[in-house]
Amino acid sequence: MIAQSPEPVTASERERRQKVEINKLQKRLRREVGQAIADFSMIEAGDKVMCCLSGGKDSYAMLDILLNLQKSAPVSFELIAVNLDQKQPGFPEDVLPEYLSSLGIEYHIIEKDTYSIVKEKVPEGKTTCGLCSRLRRGILYNFAEEHGVTKIALGHHRDDLLETLFLNMFYGGKLKSMPPVLHSDDGRNTVIRPLAYSREKDIARYASLRKFPIIPCNLCGSQENLQRQVIKEMFQTWDKQHPGRLETMFRAMCNVEPSHLADPDLYDFREGRRLGGKRQSVNTAEPQADQNFGRLDVLNI
Repeated sequence: MIAQSPEPVTASERERRQKVEINKLQKRLRREVGQAIADFSMIEAGDKVMCCLSGGKDSYAMLDILLNLQKSAPVSFELIAVNLDQKQPGFPEDVLPEYLSSLGIEYHIIEKDTYSIVKEKVPEGKTTCGLCSRLRRGILYNFAEEHGVTKIALGHHRDDLLETLFLNMFYGGKLKSMPPVLHSDDGRNTVIRPLAYSREKDIARYASLRKFPIIPCNLCGSQENLQRQVIKEMFQTWDKQHPGRLETMFRAMCNVEPSHLADPDLYDFREGRRLGGKRQSVNTAEPQADQNFGRLDVLNI
């Protein structure tokens, strides 16, 4: 008996399936972002939230989901979008303004030539991420204070948090990651990461289906052999060979037992009680020069 080949999928059926997939992904991301906001008290009534857009898939998805949640949120909060134009050669300056104008959201494009500074300071072939992120961070934090922003939203997702944990363990000798919420000691800035519970592969698929106008980073995204890329590839292998391992690892980050580690600043082993530990804060001033440009900056970006 000759097997019949499946009938070709029509354009209308393909469009219907895509709509179903978009709705499914949007609901999942909405649920995860909403849960993260609730668990970590990220957004409160009256907050002015600054969504930092890089032109990448993560920040587009973050803004999209926050705008969606804003319509049905139990508290009222304001959203503005901000992009830092770092004057990279060939950067398409019209893409983000056109997209944000179509949304009808308040947005600001900050123009600062950090590209020239990075290229001048970082030796050829060395990683640019550290200095680039410090310059970007200082500019955005100062802008937030000047414009009455109460929360700075960054597009880091669950995989970023896990990658940073391993980077710090492998190369920094510290057991730390990117926290979902980070407060500055001086009260100037509060950083939130609404995508903390969301998987990168879900965000990537959602961005593809929603056809966000992605802008590649030609300054650092094209660099090869970055330490973060090594970790990312390791995670991708684990995810294929051991499904569920990354989910278990992230649950471990949310379920820490200080008494079963070895940090005397975190746990008093003599008295048998928890201590405050080493509090990490946001860098709020202009970043200081850092001459160690040879490896990836694994601080809270």
